[in-house]
Amino acid sequence: MTLLRWPGEEQRRGELAGQGTPRLLLVAADASPPTVVEPSEDWVRLPASDDDVRARVRSLLARTRAVPILQEGVLVVGSTHLPLPPVEARLAEALLERAGAVVPRDQLARVGWPEGMPSRNALDVRILRLRRRVADLGLAVRTVRLRGYLLEIEQVRNGSAS
Repeated sequence: MTLLRWPGEEQRRGELAGQGTPRLLLVAADASPPTVVEPSEDWVRLPASDDDVRARVRSLLARTRAVPILQEGVLVVGSTHLPLPPVEARLAEALLERAGAVVPRDQLARVGWPEGMPSRNALDVRILRLRRRVADLGLAVRTVRLRGYLLEIEQVRNGSAS
């Protein structure tokens, strides 16, 4: 997600469009707004409040949010790449396969540590680390008490734009 001044950064707008990067154009008070022809772009006229800009960012990201995938230990969400340590990558893969559904603790333990069951604390620590790593990507690892964990793909975290 990139904020651009309009019309000052018109060339960069074209470059980012070619890369598929979502863009919010901050239109100068005395400039005509651009014609927007794709869902990965929006604009707001300046001066705009922080709340108005955040609302446009949330709306734009909700329209362009990509489905997360895991490729060779790297979590990819849109244009963001997050390398994960091996255990966390295996846990993320199991959670992604069943996104929105509970994955039992014992299943996660077997996936994360195929060589043998870890302590209860080891799984909790790795899930905590994974939860922290993926939060800024619009992903949430939720605890389902006495059952396991589930991965939610959030619309957009309030006020965040990556």
